[in-house]
Amino acid sequence: MGRCRLCGKTSPLTSDGLGVCLECIRSKPEEALQITNEAHATSRKKLNLPPHPPRDPKGLFCGVCANNCKIGKGERGYCGLVANIDGKIIRYGGLPQEAVLEWYYDPLPTNCVAWWFCPGCTGAGHPKYAYMQGPEVGRSNLAVFYGACSYDCLYCQNWHYRLNAARINPKMSAEELASKVTANVSCICFFGGDPSPQMPHALKTSENALEKAAGRILRICWESNGYMKREYASRAAELSLESGGNIKFDLKSWDDCLNIALCGVSNRPTLDNFEAIGRSFLEARVEIPLLTASTLLIPGYIDEAEVYSIASFIAEINPEIPYTLLGFYPHFVMSDLPTTERERAYAYLEAAKRAGLSKVRIGNVHLLH
Repeated sequence: MGRCRLCGKTSPLTSDGLGVCLECIRSKPEEALQITNEAHATSRKKLNLPPHPPRDPKGLFCGVCANNCKIGKGERGYCGLVANIDGKIIRYGGLPQEAVLEWYYDPLPTNCVAWWFCPGCTGAGHPKYAYMQGPEVGRSNLAVFYGACSYDCLYCQNWHYRLNAARINPKMSAEELASKVTANVSCICFFGGDPSPQMPHALKTSENALEKAAGRILRICWESNGYMKREYASRAAELSLESGGNIKFDLKSWDDCLNIALCGVSNRPTLDNFEAIGRSFLEARVEIPLLTASTLLIPGYIDEAEVYSIASFIAEINPEIPYTLLGFYPHFVMSDLPTTERERAYAYLEAAKRAGLSKVRIGNVHLLH
């Protein structure tokens, strides 16, 4: 039973780790963010990560992700992989020469968010984009887990990426990673953490791998918060478009203050990138979806109003964009919340449909209670 530090109300749907309830985040944003900023700072201090994106007026500009850090001397960027050493930007990962990451072969069909329409799991787009008319059993996805992030979600289900960002280890070049694409690999998926702080490496890996796989199917896919430089987001979409892959944005919330409370930063660049890709690329390939979105249904914080607003935003771009609602499992700082209620999840599903979306699904149904 959590207690809101602003209104004093207790509820099983209020996280003590975050410190405030949804009602206060909406009604008293400035006061609420003072409390949630403390929660972010405390969790990040343990790993020597900056409490917020640095904004030193005399600092050096990074410019890889949408945080646009201006890093003062002796400081690190928000992702932990960039530093200002004696007045020079030093990158410990993210360039084609090396990035902080882990990788593994994930047998198809896999449990990625796009499994219900992607070629590797369904055979959609066969024979141009898929090897089989059904799931590509016997083939694999090269799963790339980047060890840094441009967000700081206090409920992160892959929170251990922060350990790699803090240690700046392990590392691998784009060329070496591309060499892991064997003849049995039919797709690459970049996630993490998030690829956004290390996009130059991810893009170069994709280009190298596609060059080596010329003449055969190799799909490039992304699972990201979308918080990247616009030109990188566009290039990622181009590579997915050409190869038969897809780009999935995790739209955490609609309300910007709520996004800052939960994830540490604004969601405006994410929404802008999503809309730009949707309006620029969708008509170029209609056989299988290029762009998709998901939202994690965090009890007490992501409610029907949030889902309806996100779905309305997506539907205005294109009502055919697939949208996946994901059940929540307690993790990290917000581990004191319950899993998502089944009744609420299906109510939110109907809300997304009412907003105008024609392709909505609940993922990981097994987590609902």
